Order: sequence, then C-alpha cells, then structure tokens
Amino acid sequence: MTALLSLTPDAAAAFARAALEAVGASPAMAEALAAATVRAEERGRASVGFAHLTDYVESLKAARIIGTAEPVISFPAPALIEVDVAGGIAQLGFDRAFRELSQRAKDLGAASLALRGSFTTGELGDYALRLAETGLVALAATNGPPLMSPPGVARAVYCTNPIAFAAPGAQGPALLVDQASSATAFVNIREAAARGEAIPAGWAVDGDGAPTQDATAALGGHLLPFGGARGANIALIVEILAAGLTGANWSLDAPSFVDGARSPGVGLFVLAIAPRGAATDLAGRLTQQMERLAGLGVHIPGQAKLARQAPPERLRLRAEVLGRIAALAGIAAPS
Repeated sequence: MTALLSLTPDAAAAFARAALEAVGASPAMAEALAAATVRAEERGRASVGFAHLTDYVESLKAARIIGTAEPVISFPAPALIEVDVAGGIAQLGFDRAFRELSQRAKDLGAASLALRGSFTTGELGDYALRLAETGLVALAATNGPPLMSPPGVARAVYCTNPIAFAAPGAQGPALLVDQASSATAFVNIREAAARGEAIPAGWAVDGDGAPTQDATAALGGHLLPFGGARGANIALIVEILAAGLTGANWSLDAPSFVDGARSPGVGLFVLAIAPRGAATDLAGRLTQQMERLAGLGVHIPGQAKLARQAPPERLRLRAEVLGRIAALAGIAAPS
C-alpha cells in the first residue's frame, strides 16, 4: 500500500520552494513552479504535480534548467506577446506575462502568447484555466522532446503534444479540457514501469517497433497517438502552434528532459479570446449547455468538474515522492 502524507497546500508549496531553491532555482522561479505544482495536486493531477516536480529538481541539478534564467518579454504586435524563458521554465514566463495577456485580450478581443526556450510546461490545463477564471476563452498548446511515433514511423517525431481548452461559466470556469495527442501521457508509462504494472494495448511500442503492454519495454520504445493517424494530425497541429509560431525547438530537435545538460528549449502557445458581440453572454449560456449535455448522459471531461470545485484543505501526497525530492535537494522531507 502506498504511504500518503497529509499536508496543507501552504505546507506543500513551502516544501516545494525549499527543494527548488536548494538546487539552484531563483526565488521567483521556485515560487512560480511550487504554486503550479500545488494547483495540479489540488485538481487531482498528481502525475503533473509532485511526481513531475522530481524532473524539475533533477534537471536543475543537471543544468537542463537554468535556475537563474529571467524571462525576456517583447511585444512584436499589439495582440502578440513573445516570451523567451532562456532555458528556464514556462511557468515563470507565463506568470510574468499573464496580466498583460489577459488585459490585451479584453482590450483587443483576442491576444496570444508565444513562449520559447523552456523545459516542460507541466500541467498545460493550468494556463488555460487561469485565463478562463478571468472570463476569457483560452487555448494552449505545447511540445517537448520526441516521445511519440505516428503509425508506421520507426522513430519518435513528436512529443505527447498536449492541447488544453478552457471556457468561462456563470460561476467560474465551465469547462477545462486537457489531453495529450498520444494515447496516454509519458508519466503514466513511467509510473506503470516503476510499479511493475502492464499497460493497455495501443499505448506504446517497444524499441523494435512492436506493440507492447510491458511498461519497461515501452520506455525503450515510443508512445502511440490516440486514434492512429488522426491523433498524429492533432500532434502536428500542436507542433506548428507550439514550436512553429513561437520559434522554439521542433520536437525532433529538442534535447531530452531527463538526460544530458541542455534544455529541451520547447514552446508554449496560448490564445486568449474575449467573448464579444453575440458571445457576450457566453458564460451563462455555456453553463446551461454543460448542464443540459450532462443531463442527457453526455460525458463532460472530468476536469470541468474539478475546475469549479473549491481547493481541498489538505493534500494527500505520496511519501515516497516527497522523500525522493527531499533526498535530491538535500533537505528534510515533510512528516
């Protein structure tokens, strides 16, 4: 049985900040990443919460993340914000540009953010959800090092290339969709391998390109897209948004986020749209539509419900994960 620790969100964030600063993150970087990590846990996204924080701690130690990197923000056009995080993290770059992005979208009707030079982006839905909380419709896309091969292709050419979409409701966000272009997220394969568990058919191939349900063999192979070629098409669209429009590395050119001493240098694209004209009452209409669809038995993505819930008073976190982070950072683990 997995041992769990119960921590308040504040205590969990304080631990994360201490661990990150201990391995070279600036206070601003540590604050941005700790807050994003806790938000992921609050929404039940443990795979991109503290479990993924281990990757950041390890990468700070290995210089895959430059802990002192400061985002450089520019405005090439009134409705475009460019951010170069220069080997740092997307979370800090987005935090620095968030207010300007939100305000420009409301002033102009729409605005976009093109961020490059980043490690992984963590929970992609967080970027879209934060904008929906201000009344905006938001679309976010990101890429990463190659992990996924389209059907019939012998090598990985895309990352899991997720896409996220959020829209406002009458009482907070009415919808949050956050999904990968791959049949599953890489972290799910890695966690299954760590537990010695099999994975479902259709998730991955092994190093020889043969379908496998062995999670360890899958780590030596590639993930597969959901829906075959259609999922690969989505991955390509995401790649163009996240790398093409931002100037970031294409997935094929991105160094690993778990090995070496170079940043993946990948991108994040965010589009924020202000409901105007006939869409002025979008929040109210969307809330009613979600309720109507749910009443008809239509599956509404689970994140839609989580987006509207109040954050829990305490988080139940895996003791082994917190212990690993503490050991990497050379600090005491919570108890």
